[in-house]
Amino acid sequence: MNSQQDEYWMRHALKLARLAWEQGEVPVGAVLVQGDRVIGEGWNRPIGQHDPTAHAEIMALRQGGKVLENYRLLDTTLYVTLEPCVMCAGAMVHSRITRLIYGAHDEKTGAAGSLLDVIGHPGMNHHIEMISGVLAEECAGMLSDFFRMRREQKKALRREQREG
Repeated sequence: MNSQQDEYWMRHALKLARLAWEQGEVPVGAVLVQGDRVIGEGWNRPIGQHDPTAHAEIMALRQGGKVLENYRLLDTTLYVTLEPCVMCAGAMVHSRITRLIYGAHDEKTGAAGSLLDVIGHPGMNHHIEMISGVLAEECAGMLSDFFRMRREQKKALRREQREG
């Protein structure tokens, strides 16, 4: 794969992140690719689905498993707009994806090198090739904009409650 393809698929993941935003979820999107075809897509949906595991990556991996009729997702690349958490990183190792490409780093909960390094841990039974920072500015910008909007909504609500 080349960087042009990586950017193409990351833009696809960003479109999926926008769907999460529109549903009131933290805007993270993920797309699972095998060769040149999408076999799984996901966006954050834990709030709407009342499911703490409904992260973008998990949704894409689940769909990929159904498409391939196998829990081992060999010869696949997962593109995700935000560095995966511990749960998602563990699922990636178990699913045997080949590559992880992510956009923005997550200093608070990232498990691909920022807080912890589940993906690159030498004790893991499967090693995933990883590239970070693909369209990082767009990915981080969407998250910043979302949380800024959320803070403004909360301030407005508090103001209304005080005045009401």
